[in-house]
Amino acid sequence: MEKLYSSLGNESQPPASQIDKNAKIGVLCGGMSSEREVSLRSGKNCYEALKRLGYQNTEIIDVDRNISKTLLDKKIDIAYIALHGRYGEDGCIQGLLEVLGIPYTGSKVKASSIAMDKEFTKRILITQKIPVIPSIMVKSAAELKNKKIDLNYPLMVKPVCEGSSIGMSKVDNSSELEIAVKEAEKYNTGVMLEEYIDGKSITVGVLDINEKSVATPILELRIKTKAGWYDFEAKYTHGMTEFILPAEINENLTQEIQDLAIKSHNAIEARGMSRVDFVVTKDGKPFVLEINTIPGMTDLSDLPAQSKAMGISYDELVEIILNSAVFS
Repeated sequence: MEKLYSSLGNESQPPASQIDKNAKIGVLCGGMSSEREVSLRSGKNCYEALKRLGYQNTEIIDVDRNISKTLLDKKIDIAYIALHGRYGEDGCIQGLLEVLGIPYTGSKVKASSIAMDKEFTKRILITQKIPVIPSIMVKSAAELKNKKIDLNYPLMVKPVCEGSSIGMSKVDNSSELEIAVKEAEKYNTGVMLEEYIDGKSITVGVLDINEKSVATPILELRIKTKAGWYDFEAKYTHGMTEFILPAEINENLTQEIQDLAIKSHNAIEARGMSRVDFVVTKDGKPFVLEINTIPGMTDLSDLPAQSKAMGISYDELVEIILNSAVFS
C-alpha cells in the first residue's frame, strides 16, 4: 500500500493530497438499506468530485452481497464509503474492508456501530456529561401494554438504528403511540421514545484535518413541511427547509455547541468526519440528538453547506474525507 501515500502537508492546512492520484478508488454507494436512493446521490457527487480532483482510476460500485468479490476482482486500493444506513454506516462494510485489507474513509468499526445505534450513542455521551434528551426503549408495540411511559408528550418515535428520519413519527398522546411504534418496528426491533423539544434544530459538522478535529459553522434548519420537524421530506425536497448559516445564536452558545460537537465526535472515536445534530431549547440549552458518521453528500446535504461556509469547497471536502483513509 506504500504507493497510496504521498507526503503530508503542514499542520495548519489540509494537504492537497495524501493519496497517489493513480490509486484505484471505489466509491461504495447504493447498498441494501432503506437509505439506498440517498446514498446513490451522495456517491455520484463524490465520484464526480474525485474525477475532477484528478483521481482518474475512480469508479462507482453499487454495493450488494457480492461486494467482497467485486472489490477483489476490481483490485480496489481504497474504498470511499458513501453508504448510508444499515450495512454501510453501522460497521458492517468497515469490518469487511478490514478483513480484506482495503483502507477506507471515515470511522472504523467501533465508532460506526455505536453511532448507528441512537441508544448506545446516548449511553456513551452520558458518561462524558454531554446533554441528551430523556428517552426510553421498547422492542415492539406489544411491549407498550406493560411498559410505564414516564415521559412527557409529545414524543418522537424513532427506529433505533435508522437514518434520514425513516420510520420516525411525532405523537401527541398514547393513542397515537402504538401506531407510531408499529411503523418504526418495521425497520428495527428496537424503538426509541424520546421527548419532543420545541426549539431550534441545528447541526454541526466535525472534520479531522491533519488528525485534529475541527467544528464547522453551525447550520440552523427552519422546517417548512406540515410535519414541522426535520423529516425525510424536509431533508430531501427543495424548498422544504430554510438553511440559516451561520445559525442565529449568540457567540457563547455557538462556542458551546461546537465544543460539544467535537467532544461527541471524539467520545465515540469517530474518524475523518461526522455531523452532530442538536436541538436547542428556547432558553438556550443544547441537547445532542445523534451523531452521523457518514453525513449525506447530496446537493441538499448539510455537511457540504457547512464546509463551504468555512471556505472548504465540495471537492476539497471530498479530498479531506478521502485522506481519512490513511489515518491509523
